[in-house]
Amino acid sequence: MIAWLVASVIGVFTAAGVWLVLRARTFDVVLGVTLLSYAVNLFVFAMGRLAIAAPPIVRPGVPATLAHYADPLPQALALTAIVIGFAMTALLLVLALRMHVRAGTDLCDALDDGRAPRTVEFAAAPTDRVR
Repeated sequence: MIAWLVASVIGVFTAAGVWLVLRARTFDVVLGVTLLSYAVNLFVFAMGRLAIAAPPIVRPGVPATLAHYADPLPQALALTAIVIGFAMTALLLVLALRMHVRAGTDLCDALDDGRAPRTVEFAAAPTDRVR
């Protein structure tokens, strides 16, 4: 029952992520990539056999087989993927905000029509003030 539930959650995350990545808005693309990274993390974690209350560290007197322990490699891979996914989400958000400032819209293909991007006016530097 639990394997079916985990597989369903992975499928829903993947389907929603792909649907959001194919949208025309940059924020939807960022959310889609984030959902896809969650789906991959769950998939990697589930491939290490879901063992409930099984320690990943070998204890003395217990045979060192996967029947008695959880596999620590998928746990380490999932933790690394979470950190990389967080960094990718931050990078995509910065790129999306930059594109929104530059083009004035959050459409992914905002500059494909040949027009020049909108320029942003910045405040004068403190040395340019009248004394």
